[in-house]
Amino acid sequence: MNRLGQETSPYLRQHAENPVDWFPWGPEALERARNEGKPILLSIGYSACHWCHVMAHESFEDAATAAVMNRLYVNIKVDREERPDLDHLYQSTHRLLSERGGGGWPLTVLLTPDRVPFFSGTYFPSTPRHGLPAFADLIERAEQIYRRQPQDIERLGAQLREALGRGEPIAPAAAQEWDWQPVEAAVTALVAQVDPIEGGIGGAGSGPKFPQPQRLAFALRHATEPVVLTLRKMAEGGIYDQIGGGVCRYSVDARWTIPHFEKMLYDNGALLSLYSDAFLVTGDHRFAQVVEQSIAWAEREMRAPGGGFFSALDADSEGEEGRFYVWSRDEVAALLTADEFAVAGAHYGLDGAPNFEGQWHLRVAQSLHVVAAALGRSLQDTSALLQSARAKLLQARAQRVRPGLDDKILTSWNALLLHGLARAARVFNRTDWLELAWTTADFLRTELFRDGHLYATFQGGAARHRGYLDDVAFLLAALLELMQAGFRRVDLDFACGLARTLLERFEDPQEGGFFFTSHDHEALLHRAKPVEDNATPGGNGVAAFALQRLAHLTGDLTYGAAAERTLNLFHAYLRQVPHAVPSLLSALEEHLAPPRFVVLRGPAPLLPSWQQALAVHVDPHLMVFAIADEVEGLPPPLEHPLTDHVAAYVCIGTTCLPAVSDLAELQAVLGQRAS
Repeated sequence: MNRLGQETSPYLRQHAENPVDWFPWGPEALERARNEGKPILLSIGYSACHWCHVMAHESFEDAATAAVMNRLYVNIKVDREERPDLDHLYQSTHRLLSERGGGGWPLTVLLTPDRVPFFSGTYFPSTPRHGLPAFADLIERAEQIYRRQPQDIERLGAQLREALGRGEPIAPAAAQEWDWQPVEAAVTALVAQVDPIEGGIGGAGSGPKFPQPQRLAFALRHATEPVVLTLRKMAEGGIYDQIGGGVCRYSVDARWTIPHFEKMLYDNGALLSLYSDAFLVTGDHRFAQVVEQSIAWAEREMRAPGGGFFSALDADSEGEEGRFYVWSRDEVAALLTADEFAVAGAHYGLDGAPNFEGQWHLRVAQSLHVVAAALGRSLQDTSALLQSARAKLLQARAQRVRPGLDDKILTSWNALLLHGLARAARVFNRTDWLELAWTTADFLRTELFRDGHLYATFQGGAARHRGYLDDVAFLLAALLELMQAGFRRVDLDFACGLARTLLERFEDPQEGGFFFTSHDHEALLHRAKPVEDNATPGGNGVAAFALQRLAHLTGDLTYGAAAERTLNLFHAYLRQVPHAVPSLLSALEEHLAPPRFVVLRGPAPLLPSWQQALAVHVDPHLMVFAIADEVEGLPPPLEHPLTDHVAAYVCIGTTCLPAVSDLAELQAVLGQRAS
């Protein structure tokens, strides 16, 4: 057995029985490499990664390959979800080293003992195929080059450091004068990228397609139609689990039919917020269903017994990708009544050709309206039969061998889910979802915030790894959303503590912006300030957006100043590629036009009706905080005279209008129609 058996990462523990002499990343491995003069073989992956499993089976479980690795290298295995700092860094160096660019997992990086890369690649087979060398042969040749050409390796390291430094933004000499041009340019670019037939950004005519909720959420505020098209197509497609709820990581085709079957918490958290907003815009009942079914999935399959949510479900079960999710027609027919099968078969496409290796992965082939008309049934009757069929299929599927579960709890991903839960609770007036959101926030505060430090992961009863920028920024943004769903003083205090953490431990006060790692983090080859939105939002954009909002709520101008410095630092991104930084664009929008916020004060029983009346209206730049009379010691922007009725204070920046005590009058002030 190697050294991975006691690690908190399920991915690392999956490799504990490998014949490879694996180390986790840490002083022991790095010192071993320096003392023995051996290069490091760094392998980065994650537990739900299909090709990580393939490479592990072919190479890391093979005794002959392991012997080569052990003889020539100090071998380090890293979970990219526990150590995103290392993953970000070495994905960046891979893009610089590789002629093909790109990246992904598994990522294989060969390092000098000083942790400088001299070769990298992704998946390598155990025998030569598809134009790729055998993994054992490749690492033997690479080690020979390392031994014979040390000057070339040293020169390459210097070039990498220089290139990484060139990629970082430089603050302009003077503060920027901002206008709406970046916002308008981003909207134009994003709309042009949407597939006009099947929806989705890019991938027209072929796959893959990713959900990209950050880009869609920004676009929804400015160009509703292409975003609504995308969300409807996703909800009808196989990327959405029609039986169990929740969205898979991406679709391998342009029509959203067949997904890569792994389910990640971060996608589903961000999509809860997006589908809730889209419901407000459209009133589409299907969007409400996606939210409800996805929250049910998260509660049923991803919630940890002690609080918080697990990270991911594997794509594979019983060694086959998608096996857990696909059906034969006969199996479905045997589980359902004839009437149920008539509806479900037509709705989910079982009356057509199989779409996944001779079986059916369910997607909406015909709308319920069409099915009802064809069967001569009412829409209500047809819907009831579908729901009955879906419940039976879900129960039957639960008896199958389940996909692997990555049971570590990640702060940043839980923060995205917390944001989605809070937004959904507010939009749909669901107190049960609000309670779930509060429980999640309490878990993160009590278990992952220790001794003034936020931690990144929790597994086996222990918090580990000091938090990264995304952990702090995402959680701060989530708490701001949570306080609008249901205000608690403890959440405001926690938010202010996280904001101070951003400024004290992550901000570059001279140049502006926030480093991904804290000031006391282990020194790495390069220290980045990430801003682009990818599978998850860009940390700098979320930090700037949240700090601006917190400045309005607390009156603490240091938060707003830090946000302004961040916008200034990334001026080139906003001018040149604004569509790549939608989270930062959201901060720019509220820098140009500060959000309005409404403070509702009054007896606790009287507040919910006012709060819900405002929640059902579409205004992404309006914040509403319903604060009961008994809450004391609030910062000045939230502290207002108390009465025996509800009094509403509409504020922009530091200016508040006189109190309004009539709901219809308040809605008129806000430009809303009374409901």
